[in-house]
Amino acid sequence: MSCCTPDGTCSTGTGAAVATEVSTGATTVYDVAGMTCGHCRATLTREIGALDGVLAVDVDLEAGRVTVTTSGEPDDALLARVVDDAGYELTGRAA
Repeated sequence: MSCCTPDGTCSTGTGAAVATEVSTGATTVYDVAGMTCGHCRATLTREIGALDGVLAVDVDLEAGRVTVTTSGEPDDALLARVVDDAGYELTGRAA
């Protein structure tokens, strides 16, 4: 005999479906000057990725852009400071 009822719930109270909230975050694309190689990509991915609230970093060397996904609204000034401290120049949000 199954513990599952015809409507899909569990009669024992264990194994009941649990709703999970998934946040997709905010994705912002920045223009960054000075990136030329894989080392640049690795450095920016590591430095930006270490910031609180950053969920993902994608560095596009050819386009000169860095896409940052954050759990909330990104702090542009903080990101610019981190990018500049790493030896590159965040010139603003991509149009």
